[in-house]
Amino acid sequence: MRHLAIDVGATRFVARLEEDAAPKTCAAFLKLLPFSNRVIHARWSGEAVWVPLDDFDTGVSFENHTSHPSRGDVLLYPGGFSETEILFAYGSCQFASKMGQLAGNHFLTVVDGLDRLPEMGRRVLWEGAQAIRFTDLGDH
Repeated sequence: MRHLAIDVGATRFVARLEEDAAPKTCAAFLKLLPFSNRVIHARWSGEAVWVPLDDFDTGVSFENHTSHPSRGDVLLYPGGFSETEILFAYGSCQFASKMGQLAGNHFLTVVDGLDRLPEMGRRVLWEGAQAIRFTDLGDH
């Protein structure tokens, strides 16, 4: 199984790529690595942070999509009703935007660092935008 490191500020998480369930999304995201941006707190989704990507074309459509990610799930919303984005759930979450409920492609699952998710979420909420970086760890 292939894994990525997700660094949010100084906190590292390790996530498994969901290549069987979302092969096209995983392949498209791997082409972007290493991927760096800023993560901000979600406005409508609950306990989640997100990376707004405006009208970035990921080249993928919906696969393995959900509106109810679990703690530690990372979704890629390929755009359409709202802007393209990455959503990273750190607690209770229902994926939504000002347009209403959305569904994003679940393509990563945190397997190391689940205990650090609530602190990461609180830091983004109370301290503001944080750097986020995704890097390939290969087979782990």
